[in-house]
This record gives sequence, C-alpha cells and structure tokens, in this order.
Amino acid sequence: MIDNDFKTHLANPSAVKKYEGLKHSDDNDDAYWLAHLLKLNILPEGYIYPKKQRPTRDLLRKRGHLVQLRTSLILSLQNIIQRNCGTKLGANIIKQTKEDNPLFEMLNSDDSLSLSGVISKESIDHLSNQIRQIEKKVENSMELHSSFSKLQSIPGVGKTLALTIMLETGTIERFNKVGNFASYCRKVPTKWTSNDKTKGSGNQKNGNKYLAWAFSEAAEFIKKFDPAAKSYYQRKMSKGNKMIAHSAVAHKLSRAAFYIMRDDVAYDSQKLFG
Repeated sequence: MIDNDFKTHLANPSAVKKYEGLKHSDDNDDAYWLAHLLKLNILPEGYIYPKKQRPTRDLLRKRGHLVQLRTSLILSLQNIIQRNCGTKLGANIIKQTKEDNPLFEMLNSDDSLSLSGVISKESIDHLSNQIRQIEKKVENSMELHSSFSKLQSIPGVGKTLALTIMLETGTIERFNKVGNFASYCRKVPTKWTSNDKTKGSGNQKNGNKYLAWAFSEAAEFIKKFDPAAKSYYQRKMSKGNKMIAHSAVAHKLSRAAFYIMRDDVAYDSQKLFG
C-alpha cells in the first residue's frame, strides 16, 4: 500500500453514527459523510499502529497461538494418562525433554498408548522449540526501552508479558488518561444504568484482547510474589467472589503499567495496594 505522503485517518466504525434521515447510501455517500465529519473535526478515529513494528507484534501473537496449541496437547495427554493409568502427571513433567521422563514408562504397557504418548510428546516438544525461537527473535528485534525493564519490576511479570504489554500498547502518549488505557485493556466493567436499574451493557469486546490476557496473567502471578497484592485480593474476595477479586487486581495492574510506561518509573507496591 502506497500512501503518497497523504495524511491517513482511520475512522472508528463502532463510533461513527450514520445520518438516520438518509434514503440512499452507497460507498460514495459514505465517503462524503466521513469527509464531512472530518471537516467538522468530529470524526471518531482509531490508532494507526506503526508499520515497522507490526511484524514483530504479529509474531508475538503467533507465540500465543502456539502456546494454546501446546496447552491443548498437554491437557489431552494428561487425560489419556489419567484414564488409563489412574494418575495425573503435571504439565511441567510432560514438558521435560529428558529421556528418563516417567511419561513413557507409564504408557509402555500398551503399544497404542505408547504411540499416543510418543506422538503427543514429539508435538509438544516441537511447539516448545518454536515458542523459544519466537521469544528469542522478538527480543532481538525489539528496540527495548527503559520501560521494558521497569515493567519487569512488577512481581510475576517476565520478558514475555512485558513484551506483550509494550507491543500491544504502542505509544503510551495516545492515551490521555489512565482510565482510557485501563478501558482499552478491557479492565473497566461495562454497564448501563438508569434510576439505579441496569439497562444492559456495552461492547465487552471493545479493546485489546491481548492486553486483557497479559494483565489477567500478571494478576494471577502477582498474588504469589507480592504480599500486598495477595492481601488486596483476599479483601476483595471476602466481599464478592474470586472472579471479581481477580479482575480488580488486573485492573490495578493495568493502571500501574500506564504510569510505569508514561513516567518511566519502577513498580511501587505501596502506591498500588497500600
């Protein structure tokens, strides 16, 4: 695609309202309507992600797809072992590449079980190798800013989550307020009310699903490494349930990440959960 040095505007279709009085509409009329909104400076626009970084971002998304495939294979193999051997083997043991892996000893009693285990294990190992290749390529391809190491100061956030947050966020300056970023991460509940009565909900899928996943994962890990986060989670859980408490922690982390990337500061547990 050649832009010929024209300034490109990306309209947000979910926010553009068509004039209801129109009796006829086609591509030309729609283009005229969008140009009219742009001229009035009221055209809802979306963020155009930098072209140079798109391949790296998409490669990291491919890693997530491969992780899902590997997880499905591990769960399938665990079910086979549990049905036929009466025991459950942990995912970390299955992913071990050692020759003395107890997986093969458990399935040696039957040729069909043995073949099923070998094929599953080879597929899991192959995916693990591809995942490692992607992680290495993305890390070497990215121009890592200081905020990358600052994001890793959040307990439980490693290289993969930090890279995901950086790549999916893009330029942090495009968010005017921390609430805008939290909403983009799908960490702000959607609810329509009138006279204290619920009147439906908005678009729950509006935002970035990859950032939603990243902060959900971070919320799961931080409870293990940060006592203040664990205490906050337990207080929220006592007033509601596990899902509400987990979402509250993820929302807090999305807000923390905004200030970490914007102000180039390290994670401060006391400011967040104190």
